[in-house]
Amino acid sequence: MNVLGIDILTFLIFFPIAGALLLLILPRRDEVTRLVALGLATIEFVASLPLYFAFDTTSAEMQFTKVVPWIESFGIAYRVGIDGISLFMVLLTTLLTALCVLSAWRSITDRVKEFMMMMLLLEAGMIGVFCALDLFLFYVFWEAMLIPMYFLIGVWGGPRRVYAAVKFFLYTMLGSLLMLVAIAVIIWVTRDPLGRISFDLLALYDKAIPRDMHIWLFLAFALAFAIKVPMWPFHTWLPDAHVEAPTAGSVILAGVLLKMGTYGFLRICLPMFPQVTLEVVPWMATLAVIGIIYGALVAMVQPDVKKLVAYSSVSHLGFVMLGIFSLNVEGISGGIMQMINHGLSTGALFLLVGIIYDRRHTRMIADFGGLAKVIPAFSAVFMVILLSSIGLPGLNGFIGEFLIILGAFTSPAAARIYAILAATGVILAAVYMLWMYQRVVFGEVTHEENRGLADLSIREWIVLIPIVASCFWIGLYPNALLSRIEPSVKALEERVHTRSGLVEMMEDETVIRVDQMGHSSDDAESSHQETEATH
Repeated sequence: MNVLGIDILTFLIFFPIAGALLLLILPRRDEVTRLVALGLATIEFVASLPLYFAFDTTSAEMQFTKVVPWIESFGIAYRVGIDGISLFMVLLTTLLTALCVLSAWRSITDRVKEFMMMMLLLEAGMIGVFCALDLFLFYVFWEAMLIPMYFLIGVWGGPRRVYAAVKFFLYTMLGSLLMLVAIAVIIWVTRDPLGRISFDLLALYDKAIPRDMHIWLFLAFALAFAIKVPMWPFHTWLPDAHVEAPTAGSVILAGVLLKMGTYGFLRICLPMFPQVTLEVVPWMATLAVIGIIYGALVAMVQPDVKKLVAYSSVSHLGFVMLGIFSLNVEGISGGIMQMINHGLSTGALFLLVGIIYDRRHTRMIADFGGLAKVIPAFSAVFMVILLSSIGLPGLNGFIGEFLIILGAFTSPAAARIYAILAATGVILAAVYMLWMYQRVVFGEVTHEENRGLADLSIREWIVLIPIVASCFWIGLYPNALLSRIEPSVKALEERVHTRSGLVEMMEDETVIRVDQMGHSSDDAESSHQETEATH
């Protein structure tokens, strides 16, 4: 499938980069910059929609693939494609980027051109990660998207923006360096007898990697991805980054960047190291459940609405990790659904927090109260998104959490206690979200500054309506997503269990061969001794 004669994934990756270059050469006129950036982001979103409609729901293979030799002497190629796991990550990225550009129309007044350029470059990096099928290309995009996010936090963030940006960068770089070492080791040990190497990710799944290296390579990748998720106890960079980032930065951070960690587990750790994956299930499930409960309890005591939403992300991403490491179709499908749902619901919560912050310049819960009487439309949308976040049936959050808990409960790899403990996170989420909403929206107006607040503008309605509609669409018709996700998930589940069995069988055969060689040596020695005795 082509767009303007360019294959669609290549267009989606490089069009935002071309757009950023266009903004660079435009004269510094803020209104023109905003209009051009919005037009570019909208074109990108519209161009991504054919991926959904043309996607083959019966196939688990990579689709819309493109392979172009790049650094041939090192086996590196521009190799891209998507399956049911990455399809909706690309669509989520293009949708949220367009909405973020529109949401920043009035809130970003300083260095508007540079801000819009960073948003477009960030979009290109994120889409590149979700489409890359070459391990070198994956790493390039993984690192490239750090730079615009660093500037978004460090330049347009809050009072402690530099501290938050540096903390975000250092945490992520630590994981990235471990991943780089792991990639180098994998490429070295999988070279062919002639010394030729390849970074083809799908081919590397079936390469023979020495068994004693599996656990260390898995841990190197897993730490990089766990920091990005972020899993407990690697989460401490997240609240600072969320609180200090501008609204658009928080939306992209929660909506897409955190999913790159969970996506990394699905794309690399599970299929490449299936035996280790099965062995670490109890550990990963334990960390996931701790994250669910810890994130919910800490969110409950936050006085800042934005920080509350930030800690809720730790809890929600714990659900995603539990679903992934249930290692069955229900759990993994639920985890992917929850990645999408969290991007929509939590992204919308950050947008709503940003809207009220622009009016009151405070995010403290104690500074609000009685908003339902002053801005009823805002309060109504806030309620819908909040119910979506806590998993009310009929909205998108329910189906993801239900499948995750079902997958964990029926998983042969994980104990049922994980599902039971995770279910308490649903209850805690309802407690901290509804309690926050009650204090912010209901009651009497106790601060005079709140009496003159303006309700949602047309621009803000345009930003929020697509997300609200998506929440109802997914909640009422989840098969629209599951039909495209499940073939790839079934193939992944089969690969994990089949390949882990092959690894065990190969190890058993090696032991038998060694044992047989030992017996053969013993027999030969005995025969030699008998011959000498006869002589």
